[in-house]
Amino acid sequence: MANDPYTDLWARPGFLIRRLHQLHIAVFLEECAEFDVTPVQYAVLSVLYDGEALDQVSVAAEVGIDRNNAADVLRRLERRSFVERIASETDRRAKLTRITETGRKFVEDAHGAMERAQARFIGSLNVRDRKRLLELLQKVMIDNNEAGRAPLKRRDGD
Repeated sequence: MANDPYTDLWARPGFLIRRLHQLHIAVFLEECAEFDVTPVQYAVLSVLYDGEALDQVSVAAEVGIDRNNAADVLRRLERRSFVERIASETDRRAKLTRITETGRKFVEDAHGAMERAQARFIGSLNVRDRKRLLELLQKVMIDNNEAGRAPLKRRDGD
């Protein structure tokens, strides 16, 4: 076991990523406190911001959460009048979600706080290291995407 490179917690990518996730949530919630929004809620609003109405499965796939979690987030956002549920024109049984003007304004108002959270979170890195970190995180995420219980899918095909 002495030769095992993962004996030390600080050498385990999974441990470090989990801890970074905890820290990111804390920084995001602190910077966005006046808006009372979670990172997942803001991500859902960001996906809907361009105005296209999406079904719950598509929202979940674009944010990388399961359908049940997406349903809960969408209900919370609907209660705040940030999104509205509408009937699909192609399948009357299906419900689509689209962002409201209130939701669009909220995204715009909270955008600066979200940007501050992101900048603060990686603020100790120089520009080159920030770019490299994002490249590496995206590579690891893409290479392992199918292992997740809610694989991420992007509309733009990237």
